[in-house]
Amino acid sequence: MLVLILAYLGGVLTIVSPCILPVLPFVFARADRPFARNGLPMLIGMALTFAAVATLAAVGGHWVVQLNTWGRWMAMAVLALVGLALLLPRFSDWLARPFVALGGRLSMRADAGDSAWAALGLGVATGLLWAPCAGPILGLILTAAALKGASVGTTLLLVAFAAGAATSLALALLLGGRVFAAMQRSLGWGEQLRRVLGALVLLGVAAIALGLDTGLLTRLSLASTAKLEQRLVDVVSPSRSAPSPAPREGVPLPVEGWLPRLDGATGWFNGPPLTREGLRGKVVLVDFWTYSCINCLRTLPYLRGWADKYRDHGLVVLGVHTPEFAFEKDPGNVAEAIETLGIGYPVALDNDYAIWRAFENRYWPAHYFVDAQGRIRYHHFGEGEYARSEDVIRRLLAEAGATDLPGGYVGNRAAGAEAPPSRDWRRTPETYLGHARAERFANNALAKGVAWDYPRVAQLAPDQWALEGRWTVQPEFARAERAGASITLRFRARDLHLVLAPAEDGTPVRFRITLDGQPPGADAGSDIDAAGNGTIDGERLYQLVRQRRGSRERLFEISFLDPGARAYAFTSG
Repeated sequence: MLVLILAYLGGVLTIVSPCILPVLPFVFARADRPFARNGLPMLIGMALTFAAVATLAAVGGHWVVQLNTWGRWMAMAVLALVGLALLLPRFSDWLARPFVALGGRLSMRADAGDSAWAALGLGVATGLLWAPCAGPILGLILTAAALKGASVGTTLLLVAFAAGAATSLALALLLGGRVFAAMQRSLGWGEQLRRVLGALVLLGVAAIALGLDTGLLTRLSLASTAKLEQRLVDVVSPSRSAPSPAPREGVPLPVEGWLPRLDGATGWFNGPPLTREGLRGKVVLVDFWTYSCINCLRTLPYLRGWADKYRDHGLVVLGVHTPEFAFEKDPGNVAEAIETLGIGYPVALDNDYAIWRAFENRYWPAHYFVDAQGRIRYHHFGEGEYARSEDVIRRLLAEAGATDLPGGYVGNRAAGAEAPPSRDWRRTPETYLGHARAERFANNALAKGVAWDYPRVAQLAPDQWALEGRWTVQPEFARAERAGASITLRFRARDLHLVLAPAEDGTPVRFRITLDGQPPGADAGSDIDAAGNGTIDGERLYQLVRQRRGSRERLFEISFLDPGARAYAFTSG
């Protein structure tokens, strides 16, 4: 119930978000008509359609995204007709004739545009176009839907979110109706208002067609609700966010909780399923990871080293693979990654996020240290502090009665993506290319879910990126629709990686990169040659740049020689 209330409040807040602006003309177009027969059915249709489309788009795959794309264009056509009907009375009369005839048989009013069914249909069309800002609350709902699959709970949350937005719009509509009525009584501006609203509807359609509802308006927001939404999220969904206190000699490690059950795993690798009861008496290090996460990959040399070094002394390293992207849910992809990365310890496949939720975890990577009694005694999020983590392992093993523990510390001498990061903390942050989390995009706006031709951007600011050529940008990735499509990024880092996937039918995709317009030469990453050539042959992280002279600002460009490549996220090191 608390989560439903949270979703509802998140929807209410969208009324002060600029992303709702293109929808307002369609709502106020009926502000001068009875609310029960016009405004209310339209808002109900809009809310239910949004909830249905959002549920399908989150879990239904590529075909649903394409269906929604066609639905948006059809909805824009319907609303453009509505705008013209408001603007041109003769066109309105001509458009209403078939509805008048049908209305006689259905016992509707002669003016079909004034009926509850017509209002409901307008709401359905508006719901297909509605693209509210993906703040923390809606982001959590859609992420859970994408990770867990379709469920009644997900749909209820989306309905609650849509109902909240409809509530705030209904209040605005009721107030707007009173204002319109007063103006009509005092000034007789009914026809002028009708035409103004028609023009606003057409402007709204144009804004949506140009992607302004999802790009420019968001960036121009003067009333962002993200901070307020995040506070609501934190109140309802608390989790471990602070690091464990640094272990002190002679001071026992605190008890942070108990090892949760592991029966929510959807599969197991490197051995039979493990249970909480079966691990009693062992010291357990639980590692939350996913195979395309660069931060996770750079911790693997330590995890493998600890597993080998302390296995005979009672340590069990347990990997929990919780996917970030949809392709990481594929057991075949995970199995291939485990073999390629040389992971020999047990790994649980957590596709439903059951173990993740049981730990109240939010991070990749995240390490939880469990003593022989099954109590969580320490945790660490992210990279670093490896010596401290190894000290905790030794302390817990000693508490369990282990003796003659080996000395020294495990190091990292790995190459490629697993190599330690540079010490330049000014390096470019993680950059997502899917519209759900895209930031620092240099083009005017991202066209969500539709194929779009992006022009070349002449100049990029530090950490900015841009698309060139024909691309379709989905929530998780951007897909190159034609050969020659490219991505540019002005970055600062020693290493640059990009999560890539081949064409959706598995066909490999060739690509070429440049640095400052030239082949990378000695600065080529492990997945390309000196001329900058590479091939996307699987869904994984690719190392494209490894600068030999430390980290400095460079202009990176990747061009795809074949269509179909999917690009997910840049990470640096």
